[in-house]
Amino acid sequence: MEITEVRIKLMDDNNERLQAFCSVTFDDCFVVRDVKIIEGTKGSFVAMPSRKLTDRCNSCGYKNHLRARFCNQCGSKLDENRATRDVDGRAKLHADIAHPINSGCRERVQGAILAAYEEELIRSKQPGYKPTYDDFEPEYDFEESVPSYGRTRPDQGESRFPASYSSK
Repeated sequence: MEITEVRIKLMDDNNERLQAFCSVTFDDCFVVRDVKIIEGTKGSFVAMPSRKLTDRCNSCGYKNHLRARFCNQCGSKLDENRATRDVDGRAKLHADIAHPINSGCRERVQGAILAAYEEELIRSKQPGYKPTYDDFEPEYDFEESVPSYGRTRPDQGESRFPASYSSK
């Protein structure tokens, strides 16, 4: 596996811990977006894209974020200590969507990202600076790149996916 490109989007507000977002391309064929560069107590570190964890209300079954004190559906009071805790006792509120499996890979990815970040900081001080990070690449047309599998409306009774994807 080779890291073939790192694009950085510097954050304007220097008062926050979030220093930049980035996208990382592997082997010119797989990209991970929304990787964050955060300033920690021991220097900058890389946070992988994540989602907020949720659980269900005991009264109505609605999904709520673990920091919610009341159900967003029925208003019932939620247990404030329902989140699982890590070994340091901190509540686990997010789960990584994509992440390295071992420390060697994490070090390679983080090293490449932080090196690109430092280069982007230097470039940003040059006249006429333009960031290389785009939220969406204009030459990539999502609609044309996704194959159409059967009917696209679930109410028509047919699967949108080929039979090989089906669990039937």
